[in-house]
Amino acid sequence: MAKTIGVTLSERIVAGLVVDHKLAGSVQRFPDGHDEEDALVELHTDALVETICKLAVQVANGEKDLTAVGLALPGLVKNGVVEESPNLPQLKGARIQELLASQLRNHGISAPVTALNDADGMAAGLASAHGKLDSMIRVWTLGNGIGYGRYPFAPGVWEGGHTVVSMDEKERFCGCGGRGHMEGIMGHRAMRLRFLDMEPEEVFAEAKSGDARCLEFKRLWHKALAAASSTTIHMSGPGKIYLSGFNVGFVDLPMLKDYMQQMVKMSPLQSYSFEIVEDSPEIRVIGAAVSAEQAAAR
Repeated sequence: MAKTIGVTLSERIVAGLVVDHKLAGSVQRFPDGHDEEDALVELHTDALVETICKLAVQVANGEKDLTAVGLALPGLVKNGVVEESPNLPQLKGARIQELLASQLRNHGISAPVTALNDADGMAAGLASAHGKLDSMIRVWTLGNGIGYGRYPFAPGVWEGGHTVVSMDEKERFCGCGGRGHMEGIMGHRAMRLRFLDMEPEEVFAEAKSGDARCLEFKRLWHKALAAASSTTIHMSGPGKIYLSGFNVGFVDLPMLKDYMQQMVKMSPLQSYSFEIVEDSPEIRVIGAAVSAEQAAAR
């Protein structure tokens, strides 16, 4: 039975020991309080790595025969280097894999470290939880930004949230500054910028009540999700697409499926399906661990 540590990094750090693709014991978190959402942004890179290391040592609980350590974090991660990380800008350019491996060795843990995008970690966790480790799955995480995860891991950028779904000159709400991006329509931050007088929850509530402006946006929101999803299908083929994140409650599956039917017309590509799933730190921790275990075996 492989013993692997999984760590996920977003608004907080969550770490756990994973044995045979299942959590062994409880996870450890930093910070503990929900009123400390900006705590990680305020840590410089070395302090952040040291905090990750301390949590990993806690969950290891003296285990020495660890197969690997997986770290899933937001941003563009390539060959262990964080090339871009808008949510944690202090990590841009950090050789995070090397830094964490070095700190862990100082604490007696010499297992190989794998760093990956957090959406890919989510995809691997869902594949494990749903018994699909031998299948290709995709997941959209609908939150402040839009994450796109794919399992199994394949080399590439995979910044699916920046898929271009509109050529409207006015569609410039994406945090990266790009025009027509999926995230510029569906992202929580982007929706708040678009509707300065309403919160996203109010927009969708008013759409349900028949408000014309809000209903028009609801349709645009679902068209964006359908357009990006159909693009992945035309590039990678059909299969399971999971929907997760704190804004997944806005998804109207019948509306989404109607737009998908308009966009995916080739019969061999129509064997796709959507499933809404809970986004939990535990699933992400397991995904980071599974990804690291598979990377160590390659």
